[in-house]
Amino acid sequence: MRIAISALRRLVAALGARSRQLGLAALGLTSLVGSAAADPQLEKTEIRYQGWAGQVTFIELADDLGYLAPLKLKWVGNTISGPQDIQTVVTGDIDIGGAFYGAIIKLIAAKAPIKAVVGYYGSDDNTYSGYYVKEDSPIKTARDLIGKKVAVNTLGAHHEFVLREYLARNGLTPAEAKQVTLVAIPPVTGEQALRQGQVELSTLGGVLRDKALERGGIRRLFADTDVFGNFTGGAYVLRDKFIKDNPNTSPS
Repeated sequence: MRIAISALRRLVAALGARSRQLGLAALGLTSLVGSAAADPQLEKTEIRYQGWAGQVTFIELADDLGYLAPLKLKWVGNTISGPQDIQTVVTGDIDIGGAFYGAIIKLIAAKAPIKAVVGYYGSDDNTYSGYYVKEDSPIKTARDLIGKKVAVNTLGAHHEFVLREYLARNGLTPAEAKQVTLVAIPPVTGEQALRQGQVELSTLGGVLRDKALERGGIRRLFADTDVFGNFTGGAYVLRDKFIKDNPNTSPS
């Protein structure tokens, strides 16, 4: 296991700044077997998780490269929602899930028996969520969004939180902000929804953003880093019972 962790750290260094979030996430899940370096007898070696539609997640790449061994991931389905992902952890249908910190705080405040164990995604100059309009859109400022539709991956998570803060910082009152309509759209169809006029603003990130920009015809109104700078946006969570029942597999 020490060899696997060391190899993962070398991978992180080689990937560089653009993949820094990937490396941190992979290293974070590898920490699930931290105590197993001293005691190789893991209580559980198969970790159930949900993938993200249209994306390869950080832990999937780490698993495919063998850096999680002897742990193996078991895919049980896809999601497009962090809140849904961690709610599935609460119900016991998966072992690990990740979401925006705000969604985690809400669940814990509601007495959900979960614990955030490691940050797994964030935003910087290379890894960020951008909010895009069509190139010829008349939308230039936050106030221009009043009465418009905005595509987000899910309600009550990262994209909504950033948008609400952007509107508030740019002078919109709560009543005016309510006139900006959020539409939950799978990230893989966010670009299409924007180009076809189903929404006036769409959130795009990662390879989906890069490909959309390559095709042209869209421009960035703002990004989450314009509002908050560089930051860690969410964490992986485990159930309290999972941690108790699997002290060698879980982080201490």
